[in-house]
Amino acid sequence: MGEDSEFESTLLYLQQKVNTELDLHLDKQINLGAGEVALESKRVVMAGGKRLRPIIMLLAYEMCGGTIEEDIMPLAVAFELIHTATLVHDDIYDDADFRRGVETIHSKTNLAKGVIAGDWLFVQGFGLGGKYQAEIVELVAMYCSNIAQSEFLQLDRVKDLKTTPEDYLSIVQGKTAGPFAAGCKAAAILSGCSIEEHVKLNIFGEELGVAFQLVDDLLALHRRQPLQLQFDDGLRLPLAELEAVHQALARLGRTLGSADPPDDLVQVLQRLLETEQDVLAVAGLAQQIVRAAPDHIDAMIDEALAGIDAEGMA
Repeated sequence: MGEDSEFESTLLYLQQKVNTELDLHLDKQINLGAGEVALESKRVVMAGGKRLRPIIMLLAYEMCGGTIEEDIMPLAVAFELIHTATLVHDDIYDDADFRRGVETIHSKTNLAKGVIAGDWLFVQGFGLGGKYQAEIVELVAMYCSNIAQSEFLQLDRVKDLKTTPEDYLSIVQGKTAGPFAAGCKAAAILSGCSIEEHVKLNIFGEELGVAFQLVDDLLALHRRQPLQLQFDDGLRLPLAELEAVHQALARLGRTLGSADPPDDLVQVLQRLLETEQDVLAVAGLAQQIVRAAPDHIDAMIDEALAGIDAEGMA
């Protein structure tokens, strides 16, 4: 119990550090005259968030022997700004009015300003990340490129009942797991540790990112009351729903190419999703992925957690 409490305190401390640095960076841009785009971006950035990506980067950096917080923090902030940029754009695609309890930028202002604000946040992230060595800059560029590719793949799956679990995992690997992996690897590179450890942390970050998204989708599935499938707004199906789709189609004897699912199909899907079987399947898969993360990372993690306290890095 004591170890759990200490670890939670560490996470809270790191979250507060990241929030402070985000606030300072955005205030600096406002004071330099960035105007409404900076004010709106700050409103959304500082509305909340777990800051999981930068926290994982800070832990990975110390795990690999990094000791100078000022060296890693701008890169961690860069990853969070880029992540928020993707959320601003996601809210536009999803026509979402609120995120984290505050009105989305495009809803509060207009669509054009929402797009521009997302672009501005990308630029801020690249501005910070671009100050590092070429290897890290190329890594950040690659993961951002993969996000865009995965967004295209996801948009192509709207109303597409041919979507498979493999398609879903491909999207997750590009949109969620990629940033986790890139962040861990970038932290390892910056710490000066071995290439072998770069590889280990990259793999670990990817596995962690996939598991994170599976659990996030599972929680979203549980929160949906009543359960609704988004055939009109975009078919963004977690693995549980994909399995239910295939089961329902098999039961009804319908072809996978149906562009307009009939009412009875939707009803069957909803009944299937109200059962626990699909939920347990996703939870089990997430656990398998976490267990499949490289065993050789365990010692590195234990050492890092043992060396971190709520007073921060040296």
